[in-house]
Amino acid sequence: MPRERLRPVDLAREHGLSTQAIRNYEQAGILPPAGRTPHGYRVYTRLHAGALRAFAALLPGHGHQRATSIMRAVNLGAVEDAMILIDESHTQLLDDRRTLLAVERALRDLSPERPPRAPHDLSSERPPRAPHDLSPERPPRMPHDLSPAGPPRAPHQPSPAEPHGPHEPGVTFIGPLARRLGIRPATLRKWERAGLVRPHRDPRTGYRVYTAADVRDARLAHQLRRGGYLLEQIAPLLEQVRAAGGVEPLEAALSDWRDRLATRGRAMLRGAAELDAYLRGRDTPESPQHAAARTDPARPA
Repeated sequence: MPRERLRPVDLAREHGLSTQAIRNYEQAGILPPAGRTPHGYRVYTRLHAGALRAFAALLPGHGHQRATSIMRAVNLGAVEDAMILIDESHTQLLDDRRTLLAVERALRDLSPERPPRAPHDLSSERPPRAPHDLSPERPPRMPHDLSPAGPPRAPHQPSPAEPHGPHEPGVTFIGPLARRLGIRPATLRKWERAGLVRPHRDPRTGYRVYTAADVRDARLAHQLRRGGYLLEQIAPLLEQVRAAGGVEPLEAALSDWRDRLATRGRAMLRGAAELDAYLRGRDTPESPQHAAARTDPARPA
């Protein structure tokens, strides 16, 4: 039974393409080589129509470059290479899903936020002692005690790590923040160099001062690092958090991200179905698997 002949315009019309696009796809290896009439005109078959459907279905899930590579490998008979390319796309999708889950988990861990610490417990290991503290650690000194311990102590002065001026809720310093996260201060300094956190400096002491937003960024970075993500992967996410003004506006972006991943996964399923149909068509006795054998590849179009 003779194979049905199709013209370039027949293939183009189904997908809203130009006939030149069909010729370009053939030249790129997306379509198998076309047969030729005695006068040199291209002749396509349902096999070419199946190849074009498979390519069009692969595009949304794999992108143009990878979809082209998949079809080129199939048409060269390297089906295993095509399967590897498909596996790589699925691996990338899985990695993106894991990244999304890690981000969502990190954002959940950010709330509810711990209540701010008391103003006088921002930098010291021990809260100030009460004026009449008679604990056995140190007995009260007599008014005229002239012991070698020295003259009466001067009024309390803020330690270098304490902020000058009014205390702000949520403000902390590198030592307390590192202890809260269970990391070393050197790690926070490394994160600062990588752009993950951006504390400002106390103008009088030069100490790093972390605002509530800085603490949020540090906690999110800590959660993602625990999930195995690199600093260069975390930095762009934190930029989005800052640009959005916090984690709440980012939830809409994460929802959109989740929808796009689901759409991509469904597109990969459709692409796989069309590619499988094309492969089965190539395996039928009526369909030529080596169309190039009937055509001189060097022959001009």
